[in-house]
Amino acid sequence: MKFGVTMLPDSLEVLASRARLAEDMGFDYVGIGDSQSLFRELYVSLSVVAMSTGRVMLGPTVSNPLTRHPAVTAAAIASVNELSGGRAFLGLGSGDSAVLNLGLRPARLAELHHYLQTVRELLNGAASDYRGDRAHVRWANAGLPIAMSAEGPCTLALAGAAADAAIIHTGLTPDVLDDTLARIREGERAAGREANAVGVWAFAKCNIADRRDDAIEEIKMALAASGHHAFRFTLEGKNVPEELREPVSILHREYEAAEHEQVGQTRNATLTDELGLTDYFADRFAIAGTPEECRAKSRAIFNAGVDALLITAIGPDPERIIRRFGQEVIAPLRNG
Repeated sequence: MKFGVTMLPDSLEVLASRARLAEDMGFDYVGIGDSQSLFRELYVSLSVVAMSTGRVMLGPTVSNPLTRHPAVTAAAIASVNELSGGRAFLGLGSGDSAVLNLGLRPARLAELHHYLQTVRELLNGAASDYRGDRAHVRWANAGLPIAMSAEGPCTLALAGAAADAAIIHTGLTPDVLDDTLARIREGERAAGREANAVGVWAFAKCNIADRRDDAIEEIKMALAASGHHAFRFTLEGKNVPEELREPVSILHREYEAAEHEQVGQTRNATLTDELGLTDYFADRFAIAGTPEECRAKSRAIFNAGVDALLITAIGPDPERIIRRFGQEVIAPLRNG
């Protein structure tokens, strides 16, 4: 039963203290979001986490193939791995706010696959062809885990075929989790890999309060971000009820990438209520509510076959989320 927390660093000094708190609270992973236009630089932030902790695994949750050449990514994460004493992982996805705030389109599936393969070769110290040119990171020797963020059927299958772990952002309900894991395992089989070779890390928006409504109220901007990200490109194969397809499409069109995950009365924070999606998104994408509700949902997620649960510490008081989740969810589940 492994737990992680993703942080969006708006201060390197505060990030250091939050990372130490997460480690003290029993988390096993600390992830850093990669969005250069909105938050502190990814690999500087990971270096801060590495120097502030001694046990947790750490890495991007997640980076993308567009804003860094694979040799740059390989050199950066290998350096973090060295600095942390071998505790790094690399999370990759097609790109969200990092690329949208530069006016770019997220990477296509083939591009993401090629990038992952190239980075893996470079991390092992081998030369690799990337877009017709040779690249190398001669000093690298870091066979660290590579996790792929996946939402759609094809991306889930690719994660099963090519990654060490799949960071799933498809949803947390039993039916969605069953479908998600089946698609990952299909990808494993198609690639001739051993069964369950790929770890499954479930990504969840999180908040704990004494009342469920209060917990959800503080993270509506995060719920909108989940809906915007998970339902990009197409709704096919994503288990969205027919009556919610149009509201989801409207949310995608009206979402403000420049306000991604920002706390407060932003446009994104109002969207889920306006479109009647708040309860659906909270149920599908979040662990939010009382401590008892959060424990029950976390237990159900692990029982569905998930290996690690990665929550977000995004809200008016991230330290409170980290502390309460550690004390009132992680500790009871492990001790029970």
